[in-house]
Amino acid sequence: MTHSDQSLRKARKAGIAAFVGTTIEWYDFYIYATAASLVFGTVFFPETGDRLTGIAAAFATYAVGFFARPLGGIVFGHVGDRVGRKTALVVTLLMMGAATFLIGFLPTYAQVGVWAPILLVLLRFIQGLAVGGEWGGAVLMAVEHAPEHKKTFYGSFAQAGNPAGALLATGFFSLLSMGGTDFLTEWGWRIPFIASALLIVVGLVVRLTVEESPVFQEEPETPDKHSEVPILHALRTNWKTILLGIGVLPVAVGGYYLVTTFATAYATDPSVGVSESLVLNALSIAAFVELATTFAAAWLGDRVGRVRVIVLGLAGVAVLAAPQFLVFATKDAALIILAFIVMRLAMTSIYGPIATFLSQMFRPQARYTSISLSYQLAGAIFGGLSPLVSTLLFQATGSIWPVIALLVGMCVLSAACVLVAPQHAVDEPDHGKQPTRTD
Repeated sequence: MTHSDQSLRKARKAGIAAFVGTTIEWYDFYIYATAASLVFGTVFFPETGDRLTGIAAAFATYAVGFFARPLGGIVFGHVGDRVGRKTALVVTLLMMGAATFLIGFLPTYAQVGVWAPILLVLLRFIQGLAVGGEWGGAVLMAVEHAPEHKKTFYGSFAQAGNPAGALLATGFFSLLSMGGTDFLTEWGWRIPFIASALLIVVGLVVRLTVEESPVFQEEPETPDKHSEVPILHALRTNWKTILLGIGVLPVAVGGYYLVTTFATAYATDPSVGVSESLVLNALSIAAFVELATTFAAAWLGDRVGRVRVIVLGLAGVAVLAAPQFLVFATKDAALIILAFIVMRLAMTSIYGPIATFLSQMFRPQARYTSISLSYQLAGAIFGGLSPLVSTLLFQATGSIWPVIALLVGMCVLSAACVLVAPQHAVDEPDHGKQPTRTD
């Protein structure tokens, strides 16, 4: 076997491991999001007075996971930059699995009172730490193993784990919803959390067989390579690019939750009146479409340029923002499903190439920390707060238009930052002054 063949085999193995690992972690993350939209307001916050206030409280605990993600990015970015990407990824997978499994056994508010939401918040915090360290490592393992002309494609393997995890989560809840609201509220919601234990075992077996990133192994020794903590190096040398990275991501992280998590709560609100089963089925179909097209969007990014593909996706989301929410008033199942599918296609054009785009904004030293910090701070700001802010906006105004305006504004900010962001070659050393454009 030639060296080229060996490198390609390692790249494929790293890509598959990134896909499997992120699928499991996002499944764990999304079953919480789905449960927060449908049942947690009743199960853990029954004394809030009304449905929307209960959902807002559930989304507040949902946001805790996002606020924990930057800390996870710092902690596991340090591990990934100093000890290795592989070690960080194994630990995060175990943390996520344990927290998710335990949520399935939590007592309800009716059983233990205020301790129920407290325990829920604690486990959600652990979930956030795990996801905060997971994404950057999975992306870098895939991108740093990949040949130069296929880096966007292989970077999308980690991204494809998002729709795959969402498909598993919403599909599971869609099946459970067939048992009725009472079944889902009383104990059915626990099943997806408990079942996650089986997926964790599979993920560990796959992840343990992957070799360490070649960029991490081959990074040259320099006097300051081990003298400065990665987070300090990242903040000293990359702080402007980290801020720019946060600006790149509002739609990729926050907009996604607006058209999935918040859309679920909005559509099933009594004032709108769409059935839970229809929304869950639509989300499942849309997630399948996203999974099937993520690799195509990334392949296109390698051919015509990541920037072009991402900006085109942002324009599509802005145009589709109003139809996505206004279609619920029709109660037409086919139109609702079509709206979810078309919106998800636009989102895929952003999300598929964005992993490689973000990873190549930084040079190798402290890259794990820098990419994780950008992504997870954006997740805390835009992902964690978007469903909560949107719920409060809708509750305060009784109109969906402020939420639509919010999504369009996020598209404008993202596009502006994408167009000015630097792009480095993946193995470009840190001592160079100017980035090598690779897009």
